[in-house]
Amino acid sequence: MLEAERATRYDDFPFHRRAMLRLRSCILTRILSPPSSATPTSPLHRLLSAAAADPSPAFAVEQYLVDICGLTKPQALKASAKLSHLKCPSKPDAVLAFLAGIGLSSADIAAAVAGDPQLLCADVDKTLAPVVAGLTGHGLSRTEVARLVSLGRTIFRCRSIVSNLPYYLSLFGSYENLQQLLKQRPELLGCSLEKVVKPNVAFLRECGLGDCILSTPRILSTNPERLPAMVACAQGLGVPRGSPMFRHVLYAVAIIGEDKVTAKVDYLKRTFRWSDAEVGAVACKTPQLLSRSKDTLRRLSDFFISELGWEPADIAHRSVALTYSLESRLKPRYYAVKFLKKNGFVKCFPSYYTIFKRTDKVFVERYICPHKEAAPNLYEDYVAACKGEVSTRFLSA
Repeated sequence: MLEAERATRYDDFPFHRRAMLRLRSCILTRILSPPSSATPTSPLHRLLSAAAADPSPAFAVEQYLVDICGLTKPQALKASAKLSHLKCPSKPDAVLAFLAGIGLSSADIAAAVAGDPQLLCADVDKTLAPVVAGLTGHGLSRTEVARLVSLGRTIFRCRSIVSNLPYYLSLFGSYENLQQLLKQRPELLGCSLEKVVKPNVAFLRECGLGDCILSTPRILSTNPERLPAMVACAQGLGVPRGSPMFRHVLYAVAIIGEDKVTAKVDYLKRTFRWSDAEVGAVACKTPQLLSRSKDTLRRLSDFFISELGWEPADIAHRSVALTYSLESRLKPRYYAVKFLKKNGFVKCFPSYYTIFKRTDKVFVERYICPHKEAAPNLYEDYVAACKGEVSTRFLSA
């Protein structure tokens, strides 16, 4: 009879409470019965020794994050700085049990905690459970909610995401579309609809920039007072509003700011010796260059102008080449081709631009594999060069 009563009381617990009990049981089992591979110098042994010496040890937040939450040591060190006020594991235990109860895997939980350490301090009954109930009430499955949590941002602790969700589902058409955008800008879901998002959507539509709404969530969450200046700055680069690349330019402006865009344009003109018209053409084709560092742009200029001998107009015309990694793509292929030419393995090559555009698979198949017997170290040298380790054979070519 006593056992039956206990079972009944247990079954009456909310699901996340039962999951918490199971988790705590697993934790205790893990601590009290360490695996046979544990040595006297293992972290668990040191924790047990400390507990035996002090019946009320301080809560070791960093160790908890590693042992229980699954974070790496560097992640735990960074996250523990935001959890220094925790004195016991009761609230984190409850949060972990709740997250496991809604279907998060160990990897998802680790990602969520690493991205938002203060999630472990959230109140399950007052915050997390109502948010989950609200999201599922709007039609999201437990799996979809779990994916949202695993993004590891503070939005899951913000109850406004429940009231904001219907608007975003209507705006983006489906949860799948919304989730893709939230991976880029998860805090968008917690932005004020009335003060930020809706005014930005209205302005973009008035400008005929509806495509920016669906592809650049960063712009939706920007200060509405700044958005007109951002659009004007993008237009000032010579990029028409109706062009397919305008949203990319606008995105670059949103990232680095209007003033810095002007400075970056001036730097591009000086570094690559471009005219105003050439800079405008480059901005239309490859707006991502606006967000690259000055050091990266300088090294690219040195490579294409000094090393390859390209003319400024040629670089502007083939500016896509500037978007490739200098260290892991451009230089390794340049070294490999020089080596092949010097040793007479290939007499006729396409332009370097064509070589740079090839996928890595195609480049290796066409220019590396056919010469493995004649140059047995070629593949290894190429792979090493992609990692920044240039062999003397390449350097002397």
